[in-house]
Amino acid sequence: MTTPVLYEQTGHIAVIRLNRPEALNAVNAELSTGAGEALERAAADPEVRVVVITGNGRAFCAGADLKELAAGRSVAAPEHPEWGFAGLVRHWIDKPLIAAVNGFAMGGGTEIALACDLVVAAEDARLGLPEVKRGLIAAAGGVVRLQRQIPIKRALQMALTGDAIDVQEAAEWGLVNVVARPGAALAEALELASRVAANAPLSVQYTKRVMYQAAASDSDWDPDWSRLEPWAVNQEATGIVFGSRDAKEGPTAFAEKRAPVWEGR
Repeated sequence: MTTPVLYEQTGHIAVIRLNRPEALNAVNAELSTGAGEALERAAADPEVRVVVITGNGRAFCAGADLKELAAGRSVAAPEHPEWGFAGLVRHWIDKPLIAAVNGFAMGGGTEIALACDLVVAAEDARLGLPEVKRGLIAAAGGVVRLQRQIPIKRALQMALTGDAIDVQEAAEWGLVNVVARPGAALAEALELASRVAANAPLSVQYTKRVMYQAAASDSDWDPDWSRLEPWAVNQEATGIVFGSRDAKEGPTAFAEKRAPVWEGR
């Protein structure tokens, strides 16, 4: 039996591979369990600083396995429904998550990309939310996250028509960070991951956390700034990061004209 998710690590980068190529990496319960467990493994490993997720074969992910849905079977991880679709769309980890989108990323595939912090996509990839064409709704984050990441009229166009868009258009709209040549999405994602992983782990993790919490908060202006959640979150993170050993190592390494040696604490 094929293992539905593969995990590998090179240096400080973990790679999670969706591995149901015969089904275009469509998500079933086994894949959701495997991907969720892989994220947990990466989150718990102090050597891992960045996680890349990609799909084996000619697709990133074709979404939910419609055969499973038609049979009335859940595609969620049985022991961890709180992880959400594919074991990750509601599965927070502090470490940056980069999607390497190769080929189709339709429905749930696009929702996985929306759940990632950065997206690298090959020129021949396609993204879209076709759920309305099948009597469904993009419930794995599509209707929640898409309009937070691109202008709402563009989000509505994608979600209401169910039409796919190409990667160049996705990049222009802000859904894709890096456009790679065909077949090179993973290589480009690993290069981007290496640039992130070269930085201080705590600095990266708290930068991610504060950005998301601030984005979900109200205004960052008020006569009494201490009442504002974004600044309270920012102050807490600043205290932790500036009090770390790495905060001393960074300036010391700069003064000594050498590369810093991060401890992640």
